[in-house]
Amino acid sequence: MGYYDRLRGFLAIFLRGLFMGSADVMPGVSGGTIALITGIYERLVHAISKIRFGFIKPLITGDLVGARKSLREEVDFELFVPLLAGIACAILTLSKVILFFITTYVAFTYAFFSGLILASAYVVYQKIDGFSLKNLASGALGLIFAYLFVGLNPIQANHTLPVVFISGFVAICAMILPGISGAFLLLLLNQYEYMLGVLNRMAIVEIFTFLAGAAIGIMSFSRVLDYLLRNHEAVTMSFLVGLMIGTLRLPYNKIAMVDTTSIIISVVIGIIGFALVMILESRFDYIDY
Repeated sequence: MGYYDRLRGFLAIFLRGLFMGSADVMPGVSGGTIALITGIYERLVHAISKIRFGFIKPLITGDLVGARKSLREEVDFELFVPLLAGIACAILTLSKVILFFITTYVAFTYAFFSGLILASAYVVYQKIDGFSLKNLASGALGLIFAYLFVGLNPIQANHTLPVVFISGFVAICAMILPGISGAFLLLLLNQYEYMLGVLNRMAIVEIFTFLAGAAIGIMSFSRVLDYLLRNHEAVTMSFLVGLMIGTLRLPYNKIAMVDTTSIIISVVIGIIGFALVMILESRFDYIDY
């Protein structure tokens, strides 16, 4: 592979990271959904599940050559470096923007989220091979679960470091699962606005505590998800479609409270969100592993 092809591949994955990071700071939208519609989802889950920290033992014993070899075998650097760079850039730059829109233009912002979620559900549905009662039951289960989950009231949790750690653990699992928003889970745990504030003021202790919880969460959950996608793909995808449709309860509740004129504008904004996802899906190619 030449220099130009590598640079092009790096930029393509970096762009996916930007979109994923943007989704991860929006309650109601999952970064996993963006990974799925941009064709990188299965490679991402598989790459995370491959990391088993086998490089630590030779590193401790001073075998740097062995540690480097093990590290390159376990870690997909060509995926993780540009992807994480894109996610980090999006989160750091968009956290203030999203906080402004979600507090100032509530209905319009959630209308946009609705369009994104509905289109994402349609894209995932297209990836399901064949129709069966098992897939239908799985989708219905996902819908019911998400609908009831979204209706939960936020927990009045404090902002101590153990709670921040648990929040990172729980949120990251949702962030790689299409249909469940990690940011929405942070809302339920009463940590969303607090963590946005942590990012804006660059509170290092809280950020590293959150990232530690996220690292442990993603390493454990990715193995389960990788197994399901490899052995029960259709059923898993059907469940994810149900999850996405069920989470529409959240934006619907936000939009339903406004006047008729605002509802019309919200519908237009939702259509724009829907169209954006369809354009993204048509522009990005599937990246195999």
